Amino acid sequence: MKNIALRLGILLLISFSLWVFANKIGMNAQQALSIAIFSMSILGTLFFWDFRLSFAFVGTAVLLITKTIDIEHLLIFSSLEVILFLIGMMVIMGRLKDSGVFAWIVSVILRIPRLTGKRFVFIVAVLSGIFAGAVDEVTSIIFMVAAVLEVCDYFEVNPTPFIIISVLSTNIGSAATVLGNPIGILIASKSGLTFEDFIVKAMPIAALCLLVTSAMLVFWYRKPIALLDKNIKEFGANEILTKLISVPADKRLKINMLIFFLTLIFISLHHRIEVALGLASNTVLVAVPLISSGLIMVWKRNKARKYIEKDVEWWTLIFFLLLFVQAGTLKYTNTTVFIADKLVQLTGDNISVLTSVILWISALGSSMLDNVVLVAAFIPVLQGFQAINITTQSLWWALLFGGCLGGNITLIGSTANIVALGILEKERNIRMTFFSWFWVGLSVGLITTCIVWAALTFIPFYR
Repeated sequence: MKNIALRLGILLLISFSLWVFANKIGMNAQQALSIAIFSMSILGTLFFWDFRLSFAFVGTAVLLITKTIDIEHLLIFSSLEVILFLIGMMVIMGRLKDSGVFAWIVSVILRIPRLTGKRFVFIVAVLSGIFAGAVDEVTSIIFMVAAVLEVCDYFEVNPTPFIIISVLSTNIGSAATVLGNPIGILIASKSGLTFEDFIVKAMPIAALCLLVTSAMLVFWYRKPIALLDKNIKEFGANEILTKLISVPADKRLKINMLIFFLTLIFISLHHRIEVALGLASNTVLVAVPLISSGLIMVWKRNKARKYIEKDVEWWTLIFFLLLFVQAGTLKYTNTTVFIADKLVQLTGDNISVLTSVILWISALGSSMLDNVVLVAAFIPVLQGFQAINITTQSLWWALLFGGCLGGNITLIGSTANIVALGILEKERNIRMTFFSWFWVGLSVGLITTCIVWAALTFIPFYR
């Protein structure tokens, strides 16, 4: 109780201090209050993770009661299009998991002949990155951890280094597409960037980062890889790899894969379809997952309730919705324009400097704080730059990559990290220490962020 009281006291003190500071630098009462409430919700996720939704509920209620925001704008800023997109994709992922699609893909790739330790590492890294970009980081890491554990158990090697390799690659791959991470769809919906923009601009950087990371990790974990290589030669791999991954029997596996790939195709073409049909931006992007998930629930009507109740992360989605409202309040009260103007005064209107600031703050911030929370805080500020006529495309890419790559720095930096380590502890009773992750995570995080910084700073294509 003393520890809880201390953390609550620190949270209230910081929020109150921000309120006082906001008043001192010239913000009006509503702007200062919106800053204080939003900071309280963010700090609540840091100090009281299990109660983060409580802080979001109370904070939003205070904003309404104090007339800092009204009901109409609460609905506008709740980003229902993002929530609906995520609900649809979660239902689709639930069906794919049930049908064994991902397990089948893993089993096929793990049958590669002449397997070696280094080849296995590259397979794990590339597959983790591709899965994360194609579906989402959490679904990807669940299947990759299962595959890695089975392979490592058979060859009698410690799975920890290979789990870390998979997680680091997953976080990098999640930046490659709109689908890889919730912050991707959030940024796309607020910035006007399309699925095609992500493929053309984000994917090449993510691929380069993944390649460099794979080479780094082969050197970093050269001793465990050498042991795995030795055991592969001793145990023999080809005949056992076909049995390592159990694939649930489902006669309609091809139908599930067809639904998924059609969904991806229409999502990838959403901007062109919207232009051709004269629809508002992101209309098709939101509609396609809803249509696909609706058809799935008709097809598998006996499991429809399960897909909605079990596979949709309602706790997380409601938290996101209220967090978006609080971030939107900063925009509604013109707080973000105030902050953007101050940043411009400090850095000048040099877009390269602003990009560097956003990239490194978001990378370091996401290593300690959930990246969705951090991105939700930054988005109104970037929209504030637009309001004062500053070109922001490179800033959006900086926010995306900072949020994804910074998650590699610490073991609590992303949802994929937490999920993977939870499975490792549950299944193999292996508890990872902070520093056993930190040094490799810091190295990968800093080097890949430097790659992104160089690309955004020196390549005009990203400005």
